[in-house]
Amino acid sequence: MLDSLALAHQVPEDWRAQAEVFNELFFVFLVVGTLVGVVVVSYTLYNAYKNRDDGQGREEFDAPQLGELPTGQEGGKSSKLFLSFGLSAIIVISLVVYSYGLLLYVEQGPSGDVADEQNMEVDVTGIQFIWQYEYPNGVETTGTMRVPRGELIRLAVTSGDVWHNFGVPDLRVKTDAIPGEYSHTWFIANETGSYTIKCYELCGSGHSDMTGEIVVMEQEEFDEWYESAGANVTEESTPTPTPGGHGEASVSTVGDGSASAHRAGVAAR
Repeated sequence: MLDSLALAHQVPEDWRAQAEVFNELFFVFLVVGTLVGVVVVSYTLYNAYKNRDDGQGREEFDAPQLGELPTGQEGGKSSKLFLSFGLSAIIVISLVVYSYGLLLYVEQGPSGDVADEQNMEVDVTGIQFIWQYEYPNGVETTGTMRVPRGELIRLAVTSGDVWHNFGVPDLRVKTDAIPGEYSHTWFIANETGSYTIKCYELCGSGHSDMTGEIVVMEQEEFDEWYESAGANVTEESTPTPTPGGHGEASVSTVGDGSASAHRAGVAAR
């Protein structure tokens, strides 16, 4: 079924949705930031209490002087300074390397021979003030994009008039829609349901109403819809002879339900 798309029913375990990657990044930075903050604040409060002015002078206390800079040559202050610099550098560099690897995955998407076969590419076009989608079998829809659950969906996004920005907050997907150019992104939706599409580029008076939805379906349900919609395209694109030798061809466009738009063409004059 759907050999032309080579859609697989099992996603490799090392494939991760963008939402999962960004959630992990947020959690890691939250935990590390919280731990660092607790240590810094605790150490600050400890020293504030330890070195508080209790009215009794302490000759052994080496208080810093106004404008004094640590030389790093001797004393406990310099060692603490460089220890803090060293720990900070280790933490920051580790986070940069860790984040860079994950962001490369988000930018490029799943790779390899399996990823090249197990994916479906949908062309997305933004037009004031709607979103249009075209599937590999020629099916065109407006407003609603239907995809199977757990599959790799690659999007080629462009605009038919002005700049737009295609975004799906719940799936952590966001990319520009530029006239005459294509921006590429991808997503994997692991749960069925409806996800809201929004335009994040001010594009005119109807900008706030430029919304759509991604409907995530079970594989079998999607296969049934995809084959049915594809069959309609095949039937409607077949020229119908007329007595005058003219032919009428039509292209199916499925909207938020089953609306069809037809184009009439003259085959011969």
